[in-house]
Amino acid sequence: MYHRDPQQLVGVVGLEIHAQISSNTKLFSGSSVQFLAPPNSLVSFFDASLPGTLPVLNRRCVEAAVMTGLALNCTINRRSLFDRKHYFYADLPAGYQITQQRRPVAVDGMLTYSVLGGKKRNQVIRKNVHIKQIQLEQDSGKSLHDDVHSQTLIDLNRAGVGLMELVMEPDMSCGEEAAAAVRELQLILQALGTCQGNMSEGQLRVDANVSVHKPGEPLGIRTEVKNINSIRYLARAIDFEIQRQTDVVQRGGTVQNETRAYDSKSGETVAMRDKEGLQDYRFMPEPNLPPLIVFEDNASLPAGIDACQAVVVQTIKEGLPELPSIKRDRLVQLYGILPEHSFTLVNEDGLMEYFEEVMKSTKREPRKVIGWVTNELLGLLKQQELSVSQSPVVPAALAELLELQEAGHISSSVSKQVFQEMWRSPGRTAAQIIREQDLGLVSDAAELHRICQKVVDSHPEEVCAIRSGNKKVLNKLMGLVQKETKGRADPVLVREILEEKTS
Repeated sequence: MYHRDPQQLVGVVGLEIHAQISSNTKLFSGSSVQFLAPPNSLVSFFDASLPGTLPVLNRRCVEAAVMTGLALNCTINRRSLFDRKHYFYADLPAGYQITQQRRPVAVDGMLTYSVLGGKKRNQVIRKNVHIKQIQLEQDSGKSLHDDVHSQTLIDLNRAGVGLMELVMEPDMSCGEEAAAAVRELQLILQALGTCQGNMSEGQLRVDANVSVHKPGEPLGIRTEVKNINSIRYLARAIDFEIQRQTDVVQRGGTVQNETRAYDSKSGETVAMRDKEGLQDYRFMPEPNLPPLIVFEDNASLPAGIDACQAVVVQTIKEGLPELPSIKRDRLVQLYGILPEHSFTLVNEDGLMEYFEEVMKSTKREPRKVIGWVTNELLGLLKQQELSVSQSPVVPAALAELLELQEAGHISSSVSKQVFQEMWRSPGRTAAQIIREQDLGLVSDAAELHRICQKVVDSHPEEVCAIRSGNKKVLNKLMGLVQKETKGRADPVLVREILEEKTS
């Protein structure tokens, strides 16, 4: 049995993220950007790398990169450069990719993200990850391997699509932190409109660099885990890899510097190719593109340059939308809800809009509504793997149910029963269900007096205990009354009657 060193090994995680820029055309050509178009239908002469074709930089892509850089607190380089990175691959017709290796458009940023911690996992803990750089580069095409005919088919629709490569420093220690950082980035990109962030369509691709070491000692040998196409898998892949490396080191072995892929079926990472023979990309300046210049403000534009033709940082800064962190703070201020609730509302797609719709149609206090939205609604959605937009209970229907409970027509336990029924049969209103199943509160005083009297008469020991000062026993009698009335008795009225009958 191996005894763990008191100085335990910890994981170190850095991320490289490729975000597809949301633009109508490619980075250096006029070809359209479209998912699932017929193969090779969106390929210009430049994309196919025919001799004599030249790149023309897409201003929208530059603005998107600058906007993303500003939202991530980066320094925007007023002058950045394009380079050629050479490697031979069938879906890269030019034999090189145009990227920004020497001087990227944005550097030295910071992303603040949150994880839920504490004993009950309900405390919002803020963490920071440094962004080393954001660079503009071309995407490659797609190779489709046809094993039946032993051939590889090439689709160049994606070749030359604009990407932002974001490099996150190794400031994270586990899968959960990396997943939370990527989710926050995804929300920021979607709020900015610079990337749609749909991982299943490859608009956000994440590679994780993972190593283990003892705190205070140099970093360990790292592996790169590629092909991670969802945030859930990202967390699992990283945690598996940290555990695998820990086991290797504890057995006295050495971690190989290699590229691994995550297999979502087995939940494991598998070796792809080792990185021993380091590839020489033979970087060189891109001769067909001048340095990329962005301007601080309109005053710094040289004479004769139209502001519409230039990328002006100040103008982009003024147009930044409300970012997720500000949105969460606003929800806490506006509705008086807890930070962890605002975290859930913003992080679950469409949940904030759902909550705000319910709030428009009910007088219930926000904290009551948030409980329903984050527990009842979200619980059922997760259980059935549905998105908020697929919820069978629409916001107005939930608001109607909450209003009926608030007005004292049904008890809180019955309201949950009604909600389940509304979920099972969409279209039926809360009022209909209550009427059909006779679930309304019994507030007929004479009827309640009769039921309470019956319970009191048949439980003399409990009544004795209450009279000798043990008031807690009253709750047991209340439960028995609710059982008699199938949870339909008005609890306030029942307590009053029982107190009177046992005093």
